[in-house]
Amino acid sequence: MQHPVELRLHQYMEDAVNGKSTMSEETLTQVASEIVSAMKKQFDGIGSRKDFKLRMSNIGRPSCQLWFEKNHPEKALPLPTTFIMNMMIGDIVEAVFKGLLREAGVTYKDTEKVSLSIDKDTTIDGSYDLVIDDAVDDVKSASPWSYANKFASYEAVQESDPFGYVGQLAGYAKASGYRPGGWWVVNKGSGEFKYVSAANMNVDEVIEDLTDNIKNAMKPDLTRMFEPEEEKFRGKPTGNKVLNDKCKFCSYRFECWPTLQELPAVMSQAKEPKIVPYVNIKEEFMKNDN
Repeated sequence: MQHPVELRLHQYMEDAVNGKSTMSEETLTQVASEIVSAMKKQFDGIGSRKDFKLRMSNIGRPSCQLWFEKNHPEKALPLPTTFIMNMMIGDIVEAVFKGLLREAGVTYKDTEKVSLSIDKDTTIDGSYDLVIDDAVDDVKSASPWSYANKFASYEAVQESDPFGYVGQLAGYAKASGYRPGGWWVVNKGSGEFKYVSAANMNVDEVIEDLTDNIKNAMKPDLTRMFEPEEEKFRGKPTGNKVLNDKCKFCSYRFECWPTLQELPAVMSQAKEPKIVPYVNIKEEFMKNDN
């Protein structure tokens, strides 16, 4: 079911296509101000990016990743040169999207800082994106693949959530006292947008999981959350082990799995085989010219 606001946004954008929509100077100024603030955030104090701190935006990530961020940040893979550009795209999308909401006549509560006490010694801070009809929402920009697959539903987000989006939204909801709303997702490739509702979320259960996650991350020794998986080719095991899907975006995957090699799929007959993260690979495949 569509969010009622989606219909208002589509109507506003349809009018814009037909030359019937305007945008107030007030909204233009606000959007520009938010983009300037976002760029300052990305380019000021870049040296502090590896300073560890529990935040709403990271508490839902796997505890093993948080453990590395806390104890061995220097062992992370270097950030790509595209990193800041991607961050800026996300910030710009959020600023423009909020501007569209204003001009479409949608009433919402803007960004506000909140704090969540996990226990007597741990408080998590963060700033939610917006609140509509007493439900807290996040604005996300997504690749075409993520838009169609990861953000297909709340259950899809929950199933594969290496960036901790579910925990982030639950934290905002618990800290603010609002209902968990969902995600406004904008496709970076096509400009499509949609609302993915998190109405099925049990906030208390997610917060309980987050509490355990944080405790594991604060332990002196690393505890891996995921184990390698069997590689299969045409439904049959090859005997090789590949990285768990939930580890593929982790900046510490090579440190966590020293035998990890990212190689073209050894059984593939494609002209350009996909790259597969092998944790253990049988010697016979290492000799294969493929």
